[in-house]
Amino acid sequence: MSLITDISRQAAKAAHQLALLDTESKNKVLLDMAAALRQQKAFITKENESDLAAARDNNLAAAMIDRLTLNDERIEAMAEGIEVIVSLEDPVGQLRDITERPNGIKIRKMRVPLGVVCMIYEARPNVTADAGALCFKSGNGVILRGGKEALKSSQAIASVMHQVLEQHNLPAALISVIPDPDRGLLMELMQQRDSIDLIIPRGGEGLINFVTDNSTIPVIQHFKGVCHLYVDKDADLEVAINLLLNGKTQRTGVCNALEGLVVHQDVADEFLNLCAVVLRQEGVKINADSQAAQYFDNATVLAPEQFGEEYLDLEIAIRVVPDFAGAIDHIAQFGSNHTEVICTKNQAAAELFQRSVDASVVMVNTSSRFSDGSQLGLGAEIGIATSKLHAYGPMGLESLTTEKYLVNGVGQIRE
Repeated sequence: MSLITDISRQAAKAAHQLALLDTESKNKVLLDMAAALRQQKAFITKENESDLAAARDNNLAAAMIDRLTLNDERIEAMAEGIEVIVSLEDPVGQLRDITERPNGIKIRKMRVPLGVVCMIYEARPNVTADAGALCFKSGNGVILRGGKEALKSSQAIASVMHQVLEQHNLPAALISVIPDPDRGLLMELMQQRDSIDLIIPRGGEGLINFVTDNSTIPVIQHFKGVCHLYVDKDADLEVAINLLLNGKTQRTGVCNALEGLVVHQDVADEFLNLCAVVLRQEGVKINADSQAAQYFDNATVLAPEQFGEEYLDLEIAIRVVPDFAGAIDHIAQFGSNHTEVICTKNQAAAELFQRSVDASVVMVNTSSRFSDGSQLGLGAEIGIATSKLHAYGPMGLESLTTEKYLVNGVGQIRE
């Protein structure tokens, strides 16, 4: 039996054992995991430093190094995320009545785990803790295949969680880490449809496409985040500047950072003059259409078809549109179904924007940086689904379950 087949089968076997645990028992394990992450943060950061040193030696992009970095604050955030998961209602076993048929049979639905979830990700070691905790509470086994850039960090986090599982007489296979990032093993992993129920890739566009094209297991895509801020003609421009700066400059290497700014022509002159000052101060590189470019020094002029890039850096694309419909059309063409934001004081425009825009999260007068499972009350998140089957948007506990029918009768037979 190959390494991948063995890991997959062990995860499936462990998931069956997890299904017998009640909510109280699962929460106790999770609280111990949060405590263990805090207690062993020195060990985790030491292993992470090895990954960071290799990343610097290999000249990885600054955005990738930012995603890879673990420090006390981020380890604390992982632990707190697990504690929030503990506080959330357990979806497993939830019942809802459907109907009672004329013949007397009663039909309900029950939430049940998916089974085994496989996470494929790049330089995001925090995914190990987030996915491990979310899958555990929702009753799923999880197989984690991180990129080589984060391997030592991911293994360190997983080893801490394994210690807690073993203390509670639970199999370590519930949270499995593929120990070798070899692409051939990844191909084999994506063929384990007898043991794995769902694959969720998180990373760059190339990784998402590779997994989607090669997997024989259902895939939920966490595609790139080409997120826009649309500044409407009725916007509060001070609010709009704050949303722009927070969305673009707080953390550039994350999928909910702003990559595009769309401005109604009625406020373009006043707003873009403000933007020129604040974006220059932040060192943001400007790409813009010919109308917007005139407000900025050294702006790169984009042709109409050149928008839609995910920069993951201090860089943004700016376009002036003639009206509300032009903004909707631009987002429809260049957005990635991730997160879109409107800044406006016009309630009707806000509601129309939220109805019309095709994105998993659509915001009014608030930062794109809130498009995150922890910020939306899900604890951690396993990803932000930009495909629409089964889940759409930040995936928390409920998204890691499905429903089965329960049909009860008193001896009815079909005529």
